[in-house]
Amino acid sequence: MQFHEVRFPPSLSFGSVGGPRRQTDVVTLANGHEERNTPWAHSRRVYDAGLGMRSIDDLQVLIAFFEARMGQMYGFRWKDWADYKSGKMALPVAFDDQSIGYGDGVQAAFQLTKTYRSGAQSYRRPITKPVAGTVRVGLEQDELREGVEYEVDAESGIITFAHPPDPEIEIFAGFEFDVPVRFDTDRILVSVESFQAGQVPDVPVIEVRV
Repeated sequence: MQFHEVRFPPSLSFGSVGGPRRQTDVVTLANGHEERNTPWAHSRRVYDAGLGMRSIDDLQVLIAFFEARMGQMYGFRWKDWADYKSGKMALPVAFDDQSIGYGDGVQAAFQLTKTYRSGAQSYRRPITKPVAGTVRVGLEQDELREGVEYEVDAESGIITFAHPPDPEIEIFAGFEFDVPVRFDTDRILVSVESFQAGQVPDVPVIEVRV
């Protein structure tokens, strides 16, 4: 896979603008009613990395990172400062932040997920790039020990238990995570004079499926 397991400098992503994007096909019928469908099961996040630039030194770091990724060629990790924890942003990660499934006595591997709820509706987002060292896992009310009772694949977000959880046992997880992205452009255009005057380059970044 064309992906580098390296994070875009968090100091530069802080202050950037971005968030989830959906794709909805809307057809207006002759009677004025609408039919709406979406080909996407999951949203796709977009950001502007240029808005985090504050100095010429920041710009040099950006260009070096861009060149090392060969523009759009290789993906990388991105910290979304508005959404990078399994629970509330103001609270530390807890092992029971998210329910990620139930045991059946056979399955040993489970995908990390984060569920977004509003009213009776919810959306479960696969988490494929957890931050190593932040993942906590538990069964029912008991937290487990990483490296003994389970392993974490930080490149895929897969939790593998040493022994498959018993049937009907609820599995919980808490974690910090990054978004897998790539640059959505093959060029960076900037004038040092305009940059010093407060005009930052437009550097689009878009989420990739991994």
